[in-house]
Amino acid sequence: MNLLLTTPPLTVYEQMALDETLVQERAEDVTLRFYRWTDGPAVTFGYAQNWREVLRLLPSPCAYTRRPTGGGVVFHTDDLTFSLIFKAEGRPSEIYRKLHFFILDELKKSGEKELLLEGSVPKSSYLPSTPQGASACFIRPVENDVLLPDGHKILGGAIRRFGTTVLYQGSLQLPCARNNPVYKRAITQAVRLFLMTDLSVRAVSAEQLACAREKAKNVYETTAWKEKF
Repeated sequence: MNLLLTTPPLTVYEQMALDETLVQERAEDVTLRFYRWTDGPAVTFGYAQNWREVLRLLPSPCAYTRRPTGGGVVFHTDDLTFSLIFKAEGRPSEIYRKLHFFILDELKKSGEKELLLEGSVPKSSYLPSTPQGASACFIRPVENDVLLPDGHKILGGAIRRFGTTVLYQGSLQLPCARNNPVYKRAITQAVRLFLMTDLSVRAVSAEQLACAREKAKNVYETTAWKEKF
């Protein structure tokens, strides 16, 4: 069954752990999840980023952890953060482009008329790939991010493949995005159209939540994981 999964508020460590748990348990199905956050600032950074470089960008105090996906440093304050798990063939860059095209279209229908995907800002605005470094994800866009007309990035994400299953973790950073039901509806409809499927609303199971909390404690909260590279 393809799901729009709901959860209680979770810490940054539990968010990452739950996504990994869902990939393992629901690899054959579509799962869309909008994060609900516990109070306080949180930061995630891409799997391959150098933790010493990341620390230079972090506010203090701040809960932070390495994502299972790539990308840059993302500050989670009032963003609408979400994950999507689904089966897909093809290159991650092409999947990223197509998913963002559908989300952009639905955001425009919801009233965000001025957004654009690519081709309307100078190439110099885009951030080159810097493996093992650290960069603030929303300072400069990468190809196929969703942008404002001035080139400011408002939607970005990261993809990781687990065999033929894809985990996408995304962040929409428009004012008051986190609690805006219009944006949630737009993204949900975009996912339905992108994957040509319906989504049934269901709460996360107690077993999945317990597994994620254990994984958060044993992996995502640990120094070994945060300082992996």
